[in-house]
Amino acid sequence: MNGWEAAVEAQIRTAQERGEFDNLPGMGKPIPGRGVPYDESWWIKSFLEREALPSDLLLPAPLLLRRRVEQVPDEVRDLPTEESVRGYVADLNVQIVAWLRNPTGPQVVVRPVNADETVRRWRADRRRAAVADAPVRADAPPVPPRRPRRAWWLPWRRRAA
Repeated sequence: MNGWEAAVEAQIRTAQERGEFDNLPGMGKPIPGRGVPYDESWWIKSFLEREALPSDLLLPAPLLLRRRVEQVPDEVRDLPTEESVRGYVADLNVQIVAWLRNPTGPQVVVRPVNADETVRRWRADRRRAAVADAPVRADAPPVPPRRPRRAWWLPWRRRAA
């Protein structure tokens, strides 16, 4: 052994004698990741897991924007007013237009969100939720099921004699 190794070994031995290695937090537990094949991005995965961050943060900008466009109906569903829905869509469209002006990453088709269409869907979802949440009156007569109407364009059939 050279001088450095001997000095380090002496310090470890004296620390063991003092009991500084007793009752350490990981004592008796297996080493995490032992027996698992090597992964080059292990530190990224462990960081995301440790900090409880969504894995979407690793996506390139166009894919992240596209995912946000897909999630617009879920994001605006609980917004209270039409102005807040339009504001959310406008903020997203600003980000999309900024990316379209200077695209980076993979070339993925990302188009701005139509605010009027989003508001129309938001209103329809709110109407459906209001109808579903409406109390049913106990004294109200049951609504009879509707018979399917015969289409006017169906030809009359002749009976074979």
